[in-house]
Amino acid sequence: MSAVKKSRKGVVLRLEPEEAALVRALMEQLLELLGEPPDADDELASLGIAGDAEKSDDPVLARLFPDAYRDDGEAAGEFRRYTEIGLRDGKREAAGVVLGTLVGAGGSGPGVDTILDGDQAQAWLRALNDVRLALGTRLDISEEWYEEASRLDPDDPRMAMFAAYDWLTMLQESIVRAVF
Repeated sequence: MSAVKKSRKGVVLRLEPEEAALVRALMEQLLELLGEPPDADDELASLGIAGDAEKSDDPVLARLFPDAYRDDGEAAGEFRRYTEIGLRDGKREAAGVVLGTLVGAGGSGPGVDTILDGDQAQAWLRALNDVRLALGTRLDISEEWYEEASRLDPDDPRMAMFAAYDWLTMLQESIVRAVF
């Protein structure tokens, strides 16, 4: 079972090998979903401006990058054009920090035993939030999700995703408590 606590050096994070593997896999999937950064040759993109920013048809991407103006499609598109590249870069960076701290961590086997500094802990919180939003969107999580999950057949393939969502929620809460 994971353990998170605050120390003088930072946030002490201990994950079992299976937990670390789950976090790695989810961060890699998040990076894949976010896609590659724009080409360095793209002059607008080098300024953080997207030439063709549109709301995604993928519900997860639409949730990660919602419209800023729900009732004004033109204003929402313009806002997206000037912000989405930076937002995607921030999400990629946070996921990269998580993966980097998992790789650089000590411990036996693929488990994790590491100390996160303040910036790393904040990156973990942002990345875990993104992964939870993605999973929650795919599972159509609502306020009644615990009841829905409790009614699922144990062999239902969604059961593992509900369990992962629940565990990520607990991990995120533990880090929040350690940081604040």
